[in-house]
Amino acid sequence: MKPNHEQRQNYNTLAIHSTDNSFGFGYRKNNNLEADEFFIKKFDNDLCNNLINDFNKFISKENLEKVNEISVSIGPANFNASRLIVVLARTISQQINCPLNGFSSFEIMAKRIASKNNIFTNKNSFWIYKKLKRKGFIAGKYEIGHKEPKSADLVIRETVLPKVIQDFGRKELFFEANYEDKLDLKELLDLSNKNFLNANINSWQKVLPLYPISPIN
Repeated sequence: MKPNHEQRQNYNTLAIHSTDNSFGFGYRKNNNLEADEFFIKKFDNDLCNNLINDFNKFISKENLEKVNEISVSIGPANFNASRLIVVLARTISQQINCPLNGFSSFEIMAKRIASKNNIFTNKNSFWIYKKLKRKGFIAGKYEIGHKEPKSADLVIRETVLPKVIQDFGRKELFFEANYEDKLDLKELLDLSNKNFLNANINSWQKVLPLYPISPIN
């Protein structure tokens, strides 16, 4: 059942995100985009403990209990950070009995990359990749699901979940992954809102970290 008007207006979203060298939180109160709050921090020597401490400083217990949905980036990014933020998101979701949605880091940045490169007027699909230290790439494939005159209204579908590939086809369009902490957190909040408005409810039990290779690669 889709939410009514009152539920749409009184809807609070929490986003948790990490990159290769940073992590962050986002909070949207009453579905008000202008009131978004963010916290972003570079990794330090004790990520596990500081992640919890920083989260407790970011959001009050009162606001946390009002969260209607949580979204978390599941990777690919720093392996330890992805694992830790997914565990944090799952724990919170279970404790406050709140739906949890996981999105790949590449899916989160896909609309931004498509808009920046004008893909909606050129081609319908493209790859986002990270080059591995050894050989090959981690890459996911994305498709323009709905073309709009404004790039902000693009709808992007993830057609291939990020995985290890050895090379791209000659006719494939591909772009290197580009993490942007605040923009990615904002997109996570948007994705969470869309799930809520479409009545897509997911359990914390289904959300797992994504990392297609060994953490030491």
